[in-house]
Amino acid sequence: MVYLNRSLFHPVTFFLIGIPGLEEVHAWLSLPFCSVYLVALLGNASILLVIKVEQTLREPMFYFLAILSTIDLALSTTSIPRMLGIFWFDAHEINFGTCAAQMFLIHAFTGMEAEVLMAMAFDRYVAICAPLHYTTILTSRVLVGISTCIVIRPVLLTLPMIYLIYRLPFCQARIIAHSYCEHMGIAKLSCGNIQINAIYGLFVVSLFLMNLVLIGISYVYILRAVFRLPSQDARLKAISTCGSHVAVLCVFYIPSVFSFLTHRFGHNIPHYIHILIANLYLVIPPSLNPIIYGVRTKQIRERVLYVFTKK
Repeated sequence: MVYLNRSLFHPVTFFLIGIPGLEEVHAWLSLPFCSVYLVALLGNASILLVIKVEQTLREPMFYFLAILSTIDLALSTTSIPRMLGIFWFDAHEINFGTCAAQMFLIHAFTGMEAEVLMAMAFDRYVAICAPLHYTTILTSRVLVGISTCIVIRPVLLTLPMIYLIYRLPFCQARIIAHSYCEHMGIAKLSCGNIQINAIYGLFVVSLFLMNLVLIGISYVYILRAVFRLPSQDARLKAISTCGSHVAVLCVFYIPSVFSFLTHRFGHNIPHYIHILIANLYLVIPPSLNPIIYGVRTKQIRERVLYVFTKK
């Protein structure tokens, strides 16, 4: 009888639809998603290999880039294989515990990516605004502390979501109109009160956006310092060193903020558009980040070509 009550409270499995309204073209949609995933795997693995092999790439910027590539590999692998399973093999069923685990990992890795982007902004700020103190500020101990915060803070913010989901009754609802498990997508299936879930979700999003505000403030100081440089060549070089980071910021934050705004306020936008944007938000940054750094960062570009062409 206890088992029966528990199974009524929490369904044994959920049913992930995929992209609602586009079920007939799932097979075609899988092609670009699979291609993007392969690009993310190859690109980020190449970045990690080059940074590991080449002893010249030991500056804090490349240390943070290695963390970013690791997070990108984890984030894309957490979401895309399940998505492709739905598109190719109609693997819609997902265990309740597995769904909660995927929710935790996706939100945690997304938070880690936001944290490492803020750390990279701090790195650029110190490099341009206090270049003479760069090595004394970003010491090995400081880098270890920043790395710990990159991991611990998102994990601590995401852990309560597991409790908030497990406390909810789900009655007979088990169909998730999505291609992966995320906090409010699961919570909205509940027949209980999800107000706490919504409030906590907004709280986490506000902290997520606060990172963007802090990054913006750092770039105000960076631009002030750049335009005070004596020569135009020095100004162009300083702007170029920040170009890769700004491009990665745009790739990460524009889809995520747009996804958040459409979910909250875009009630007239078709549901499949919401889901497509949410999927792109997880797959595009991991695939474009290594391309952006490979193209715009001279050391990475040269070392990648050297590593893969040397005999």
